[in-house]
Amino acid sequence: MKALLRRFGLTGKRRPKKPDTAKVLLIFAHTGDVIRAESLLKSSAKPVRAVGPPAQFRKGCDLALEIPAVEQPEILEILRVAKIHPVDVITTGGAELKPTELFQIRHFGNYLMVRAANMKITVDKDSGIIVNVSGGGCPDVPYLAKILIGKPVDTAPDPMVAGRTLCGYTLGLAFREAKRLCSQ
Repeated sequence: MKALLRRFGLTGKRRPKKPDTAKVLLIFAHTGDVIRAESLLKSSAKPVRAVGPPAQFRKGCDLALEIPAVEQPEILEILRVAKIHPVDVITTGGAELKPTELFQIRHFGNYLMVRAANMKITVDKDSGIIVNVSGGGCPDVPYLAKILIGKPVDTAPDPMVAGRTLCGYTLGLAFREAKRLCSQ
């Protein structure tokens, strides 16, 4: 009898609960709202990650924020108080609702290229020197390239701070990921 109960998981022993891993996407109409919301939530010590929304949920902005579902009420209240309003809140469940990863990482011999959205940064793996910045089409990209190329990735200025556009923001994401990868 015990074997039969064990087979069907009816041993009387309770399995430990898995932590709730459900995620929610916050969709915004404007890139500036995503950047402000992410900054506010991170400064409030809330778990948040910038992602690309599934194509069917893009509302004029190629970025969304992914948050844990259990944090949704508190996070939405923080945003409401700051007058930052997502246009949609989507619970991710099925594969068709998975957010797209922002980062694409490529190794080209001695070089590491990290792409976030449409911005790319390339670093020499041996020296840690930034050798190229490309992508975008925003007015601050030439300035960002000028202040980054030739500098060590661990001491170069953060493009997310120096830039003022979506390109600067996504280059900042790529920069931070390249910096993290180079420090390993």
